[in-house]
Amino acid sequence: MGDHTYRATIAWEGSTGGGYTAYPRDHEGAVPPATESFALSADPHFRGDATRANPEQLLVLAASSCQMLSFLHVAATAELDVLDYTDDAEGIMPKGEQPMRITRITLRPRVLVAAGSDVARFEELMHEAHESCFIANSLNTDVVVEPTVEIAIKES
Repeated sequence: MGDHTYRATIAWEGSTGGGYTAYPRDHEGAVPPATESFALSADPHFRGDATRANPEQLLVLAASSCQMLSFLHVAATAELDVLDYTDDAEGIMPKGEQPMRITRITLRPRVLVAAGSDVARFEELMHEAHESCFIANSLNTDVVVEPTVEIAIKES
């Protein structure tokens, strides 16, 4: 089996001739072969548009999505019936850090499992998912997982 290759395309138009404060930060991104493009900009702190996603948010989103997909895989393999998975992830980029970088990503998955589920191995499965998450393994920042599990109420 060969290498896995991932593509991303960016398109921007404007002029930087007017200096740092004058050029637009808005641009379009796509991830072929997906056909939908999405609106991007810079973080508002760097003169971007807050109504568009920025690269820092996409990095946090990638870590969150990868953790979820890894967890669903290990849960299914362990026969743990997951019904719902949400995350409220956060990335921190300290102002004084040089070079500027996101130093920590905290994932806060909330997992609902079917009534009658044995959650004794929940933490172990979440850790296994984290250890196998391709994105977390690709980053040199701390990726911390703080999960919560809930068991669904059995319907009578």
